[in-house]
Amino acid sequence: MRKLAKYIKPYWKQAVLAPLLMILDVATNLLQPAFMAKIVDVGIANGDINYIIKTGIIMIGIAIMGILGGIGVIVFSSTVSQNISADIRMDLFKKIQSFSFDSLDKFKTSSLITRLTNDVLQIQNIVVGLMRIAIRAPLFCIGGIIMALTINPGLAAILIFTIPVIVIAITIIMKKGFPLFSIVQKKLDGVNGVMRENLTGIRVVKAFVRSDFENKRFETANKEFKAINVQASRLVGMTMPVMMLVMNLSIVAVIWFGGIKVNVGNMQVGEVMAFITYMTQILFSFLMMAFVVIMFSRAKASADRIVEVLETEIDIKDTKEASEEIIKNGRVDFENVSFRYTGAGGEPVLKKISFTALPGETVAILGSTGSGKTTLVNLIPRFYDVTEGRILIDNKDVRDIKLHSLRSSISMVLQETNLFSGTIEYNLRWGNETASEEEMIEVAKVAQAHDFITSFSDGYNTALGQKGVNLSGGQKQRIAIARALMKKPKLLILDDSTSAVDMGTEARLQVALKNMLKGTTTFIIAQRISSVLAADKIMVLEDGEIADMGTHEELIERCAVYQDIYRSQLGKEAV
Repeated sequence: MRKLAKYIKPYWKQAVLAPLLMILDVATNLLQPAFMAKIVDVGIANGDINYIIKTGIIMIGIAIMGILGGIGVIVFSSTVSQNISADIRMDLFKKIQSFSFDSLDKFKTSSLITRLTNDVLQIQNIVVGLMRIAIRAPLFCIGGIIMALTINPGLAAILIFTIPVIVIAITIIMKKGFPLFSIVQKKLDGVNGVMRENLTGIRVVKAFVRSDFENKRFETANKEFKAINVQASRLVGMTMPVMMLVMNLSIVAVIWFGGIKVNVGNMQVGEVMAFITYMTQILFSFLMMAFVVIMFSRAKASADRIVEVLETEIDIKDTKEASEEIIKNGRVDFENVSFRYTGAGGEPVLKKISFTALPGETVAILGSTGSGKTTLVNLIPRFYDVTEGRILIDNKDVRDIKLHSLRSSISMVLQETNLFSGTIEYNLRWGNETASEEEMIEVAKVAQAHDFITSFSDGYNTALGQKGVNLSGGQKQRIAIARALMKKPKLLILDDSTSAVDMGTEARLQVALKNMLKGTTTFIIAQRISSVLAADKIMVLEDGEIADMGTHEELIERCAVYQDIYRSQLGKEAV
């Protein structure tokens, strides 16, 4: 929790005002029983109506001051808690945006969502709790004890027996509660994970008639979450009755011994009434502190999870000497590049990869599933860093180029097409916000997307559902290609980006791309060999190594792996 304390600094004025106003609120509440005792013992006992009215007016004035103090506490504590939670949430989001693919692999998406939402909410709750209850309760407790002692020190001795019992109960909550609430948040991750997977893959679930299976899977996660929540609640539930019992027995003791003192003339009735009120306030303060402890236990678990994200070291970042110079030519050199995923055993995914892509060349990459094609192109924009060797762009190591400069010069169409909720134009302008309408239409035509876009009644203003759900797979891929072209990149990476496009459309797309990308170095990963026949170089990957590299004519003559791929797709008579 201390590591998150820095977030309160910008709002220190409100954070100081809230406790000060809380002192006013508590003071007014502590004074009221004393005045009430005077009304009973003096005003009512002597039949002095003027005294009762005068004291009553004073009590009303004090109550108004207490109300104003209470409102101020609510306003300032809410302001601080809301701002702190917003700042933490923003920093978390920014930190996640800076994660490399390796860091993103470490945290599950569902867990990150929980940390951004529920965990931050727990911090918000504890900030409010600390500024209201955690200050109010001790003040009430201390003030109540002082007032009780001023009325009758002997009767106040009852607290010697009650307070230790309550302290033990609070200690039990702290000791048992934290591990449980830590597990609660992890189980919530599980619920969010199942829910997210089901909602994003709902069409697959329906297509395979797996609703019953998904219901059972969610039921399992939900039951686990419920079970640990019940266990945590049971701990709280078992402690609270003990505390209430102690409180009620204390009040009974006050009435019993107070009544005796009234009979012998050592106390007055009003003083006993006031003493009961103070005793109730003291014991209720401990009850409130118990609630704060519960909130703190849960918030501590959430804070640890938040700090874990915030303190995750950014493994891919700019060096002090990194250049801001953008890519001008687009020459790419791989020099003995090997790569292994963090924590993975066995052979590296890529082994001793060396090749050169000259400016403006189109390099196609073929290979079986798991051969390392996507991993190879992900190393170019530094989504991962190489384990061995180096990658040069325009004769400069990519690690010596600022990430913004590097990635702003590269466009990439990923294997999984991701579109965002919004219009088609909004999605296209992700590539270049300042592009003119003519430029947008031009790249849409090159990507073979203009015709189907204009067939919609709203054209480029057509609203897309989540992940472009109202488009076909081929349409989404073509919009993604157009989005990438909007950047006018020096390097373009197409990772199996036409797999859902029919061959006729793909052929037209290839011709249009060739005309547009004359000065752009292009990497194409494809499953269809017909997609790469015109490439300047074709790289054949097998088990993370380059089996061969050359033009189609060269490979068809000498590369057995390429020949097998070619025959499997175009027939034996093709060779």
